[in-house]
Amino acid sequence: MTDGDAEPALHEAVVETAENIATMETRGAATIADAAAAALADQAAASDAESPAAFRAELRAAARELHDTRPTAVSLPNALRFVLQGTEGDTVADLRSSAITAAESFREDLDRAQDRLGRVGANRLQDGDVVMTHCHSTDALACIEAALEQGKELEAIVKETRPRKQGHITARQLREWEVPVTLIVDNAARRYLDDADHVLVGADSIAADGSVINKIGTSGLAVNARDRGTPITVAAQTLKLHPDTLTGHTVEIEDRDVREVLSVEEQREITGDDADEELVVENPAFDVTPPRYVDAIVTEHGQFPPESIVTLMRELYGAGVDDPWDD
Repeated sequence: MTDGDAEPALHEAVVETAENIATMETRGAATIADAAAAALADQAAASDAESPAAFRAELRAAARELHDTRPTAVSLPNALRFVLQGTEGDTVADLRSSAITAAESFREDLDRAQDRLGRVGANRLQDGDVVMTHCHSTDALACIEAALEQGKELEAIVKETRPRKQGHITARQLREWEVPVTLIVDNAARRYLDDADHVLVGADSIAADGSVINKIGTSGLAVNARDRGTPITVAAQTLKLHPDTLTGHTVEIEDRDVREVLSVEEQREITGDDADEELVVENPAFDVTPPRYVDAIVTEHGQFPPESIVTLMRELYGAGVDDPWDD
């Protein structure tokens, strides 16, 4: 409930979800979007706001709390926009009902979208292909799963993806599907591209010019793949499209805690206790792959050359969007 200038109360589900997203307990763009929509539904259901204005303020505050956790994962603000823009009515009861309905609708569409995307992406994979992956992407895995369901036999070369080693999650899932997996350190990618028929990655955001923002290391992999003549496909649901880039905004690249790379003890081993200057450590979470290095972007609406993704983005989002949590 809001009272004057008091900060709106946040439901515990919102606080917990935000923390899980920030610490990467909840990871993967689709998973993040699903969790955010569910948290907004919990906020709406539990609200004891006495006026429509107070209810809207609570929902916006919850959306801001969630939005600020992962600035690069555009699926998160797209999920928040969907729920907030679907929250309509003149009474608290109407607003609560519409918010919950919007969240449920978003989550149902999200589930169906990944299945559709998987079937589209599977068409790019041939029986006997060896697929190289980077990081952990449920969209990329959906393509592999659909190909397996079509009876195709695949093998995988999985990059560890340091510093958090999300590639281990990908390898574990592929082994559950009985896909033969070769796990490699990131720096070995160029060597093993000669054994790969396809590179398949996900995306956290896709800009209007077709640039792909994905886990750090994707850009270097794409350059090496192009040099080796290995096609690279980006699997990304349309909730990964970054509508702000239609109006010239750049995508913010998240910097993560340097302790993921180097512990305090390790830093002291390098600098010594009496070092005059602290060691500079940087830990960018993502990089940008120019569209010229990508063969196709696969979505639930079909596959697109990266340069034409702007057409789909305009169709879905218009010329640009507002951030309703800042109203």
